[in-house]
Amino acid sequence: MRRRNMVERLEKDAGVDMTPMLDIVFILLIFFIVTTSFVKENGFLVEKSKASKSSNTQSDNIMIHIDANDIVYFNTKIVDIERLPARIEHFIANHATENIIFRPNEDTNYQKVVEVLDQLSQFKRLKITMGIYKP
Repeated sequence: MRRRNMVERLEKDAGVDMTPMLDIVFILLIFFIVTTSFVKENGFLVEKSKASKSSNTQSDNIMIHIDANDIVYFNTKIVDIERLPARIEHFIANHATENIIFRPNEDTNYQKVVEVLDQLSQFKRLKITMGIYKP
């Protein structure tokens, strides 16, 4: 009988008291909350351009496109590569633009793309944006 009481008492004492561990966890939590410093990150202000109210007028960007058959388009009109600089100069004379958007088709011959880029390299003050057209 005595042995059974002793075993029951040992089983009761074998449990782990979690109260001190919870106290330590809460103390650490309070410590980290108090010592954490929140830094305000400095950013920069982005000014959005105003949308133009005239939607009927043509865009002031120059759009050059080469389709899969290596045909060059200047603002949706077919143009010969040798005539491309003259078309761009005429467009610049009539419109205030700083951008050329160049979109060759993904199946376009690379030589044709290089030829067009050689023609566009004459215009140093214009920014050329290039993107691949995937039909």
